[in-house]
Amino acid sequence: MEISSLEQEKQAQLALRLTAGVGDVLLRYLVSAFGSAAGVFAARPGRLEKVRGIGPGLAQSIGHKSTFAEAETLLLRARQEGVRLLFYTEAEYPDRLKRLYDAPVLLFYKGPADLNAPRSVAIVGTRQATEYGKRVAEEIVESAHKHNALIVSGLAFGIDIAAHRAALRVGLPTVGVMASGPDVIYPAAHAKTARQMAETGGILTEHPFGTQPDPRFFAARNRIIAGMADAIVIVESARKGGGLITAEYANNYHREVLAVPGDLRRPLSEGCNELIRKNKALIYTGIECLEEALNWDSDGKTTPSTRGQSALTAALDMSQFTNEESQVLALLRQGVEVHVDDLAWQAQLPMGRLASLLLNLEFQGFVKTLPGKRYALE
Repeated sequence: MEISSLEQEKQAQLALRLTAGVGDVLLRYLVSAFGSAAGVFAARPGRLEKVRGIGPGLAQSIGHKSTFAEAETLLLRARQEGVRLLFYTEAEYPDRLKRLYDAPVLLFYKGPADLNAPRSVAIVGTRQATEYGKRVAEEIVESAHKHNALIVSGLAFGIDIAAHRAALRVGLPTVGVMASGPDVIYPAAHAKTARQMAETGGILTEHPFGTQPDPRFFAARNRIIAGMADAIVIVESARKGGGLITAEYANNYHREVLAVPGDLRRPLSEGCNELIRKNKALIYTGIECLEEALNWDSDGKTTPSTRGQSALTAALDMSQFTNEESQVLALLRQGVEVHVDDLAWQAQLPMGRLASLLLNLEFQGFVKTLPGKRYALE
């Protein structure tokens, strides 16, 4: 039976993802060079070899029939089980994640939740959570209800599952990011909760069907959790643990990190207290901390911004700025607050270079910094 061009492209995307030797970065280079995944497979080996990172051997192996057969089998199973394959070029792919240099190119997703919800918070912490820690996680979710925030976590024991279940209870969408295939719920004890999440929120992974959880996958999973949220709240953590790995990713991604302070005598408070002491996290003592960090209105309503619309900025003589400065100012002149990640993505500037430009423009009185790593015209 003949398949549509859309289905052909989806099969090509998955086949390219399954090709040995083609990682996320190289895959992006290939799609950029040939316009689509199908275009990569239509290219001659000689043209493929001109792409950085492609040698003769890999050029010959791209498009092997066995890879396409495997992709076809996985696509059929995905349709049967209601799992969507989200390629990084698609609108449904999480936009917050898409902008990151190490984002997975393909996600397996089951659920109705909008992965591009206006507001998104990750709540993570230790698997050996105390009753106090679980209750704090629940209270964060309950307080975030008025903001209709998407709740993201890792479906693990302890803080993660407490946050997911609290979201289900109060009616907030919640997405669990897994370190296994979409058909392998880990831990198995959370299978019932995962099924409920798939009905109203979602379960998400970068791994294909049949992938079993592996220690090396969990740290990589944490980068997706950090990348999908506006802010990450660490509830309880020892000096070493997955929550601190997530916090590290979040800091690298310029996300807001908040940590719940704890008893000085409790080992499960050491990680959070250390993040706060080293200024790697803001202190979390209530929802107002999150609201202030992300510039959310305390009543849960979204008020249209009027920043950046002064007569001064409207009459700016752009000739006095460099090309890069003009590019940044043009994005900010649209009259809205812009997150630093959005500026970097839209301007296609490295984060370090953008930070330098913004600082210089702020010193000159043209740009101001706002809570939540957002910027606007002065």
